Amino acid sequence: MSRSYQLKRRAARQDQTRQRIIEAAVELHQTIGPAATTVSEIAERAQVGRVTVYRHFPDEPTLARACSGQYFERHPFPDPERWLAITDPIERLRTGLRETYAYHRATELMITHVLADARDHPVVAPYHAHFRYAADVLTEPWRERGRRRTLLRAGIAVALSFDTWRTLTRDEQLTDHQALELMLRLACDCADDPRERTNKATRVER
Repeated sequence: MSRSYQLKRRAARQDQTRQRIIEAAVELHQTIGPAATTVSEIAERAQVGRVTVYRHFPDEPTLARACSGQYFERHPFPDPERWLAITDPIERLRTGLRETYAYHRATELMITHVLADARDHPVVAPYHAHFRYAADVLTEPWRERGRRRTLLRAGIAVALSFDTWRTLTRDEQLTDHQALELMLRLACDCADDPRERTNKATRVER
């Protein structure tokens, strides 16, 4: 057996071990949360020793980046770039909220724990940045300016929030569709011109 072949086999085993550690950490983060997850539990679930975990991931930030990278690769964010093709502001917002709420539902177990334990952790920064950009995209086609636009942008940011979705669907027992329609009304109220109230309400109820 050549030395080159032996090195390749060793590298492959190391990659497999590293992947088992990441998978174990992701499963624990999703079930008990990052704060409650220990290296010992990760090692036990991955069927390796603590030393092996530290050999691959010498500190918590390194492991956190690997876990978040894999998780979000498997659960890609809704794509605001696609929404840019929708010129009608209400229809763009409706589409954005529909896709965002489907994403929140699909990632609920993980995001509930992550936001509870590590909302301000640097590894979560891309998550927050994505939805800030999404709010910009959904605000862009509205014609409101000044204070009314500021309120509209804030209303859309609230509507996109995982915390909002979870409150409406879990605490208040709304369906995703009911939550979406309620948040559309909020956005229209934030941008409200009394002369257009009837017209906007009709479009929201479609």
